[in-house]
Amino acid sequence: MRTSYLLLFTLCLLLSEMASGDNFLTGLGHRSDHYNCVRSGGQCLYSACPIYTKIEGTCYHGKAKCCK
Repeated sequence: MRTSYLLLFTLCLLLSEMASGDNFLTGLGHRSDHYNCVRSGGQCLYSACPIYTKIEGTCYHGKAKCCK
């Protein structure tokens, strides 16, 4: 009986990690928006982009701007 509870608990933990999406998708080759921004030479900022830069995308799931 304890073994079945332990297996069920392990399965629930595994599924909860996969349900979050971030780690699971990144592991399959999809990169986060922050990674793509920094890789292309931008920087992620929560405030407005500095002078002589423009918004190229988003970071942190749309909460910040990618400035280049």
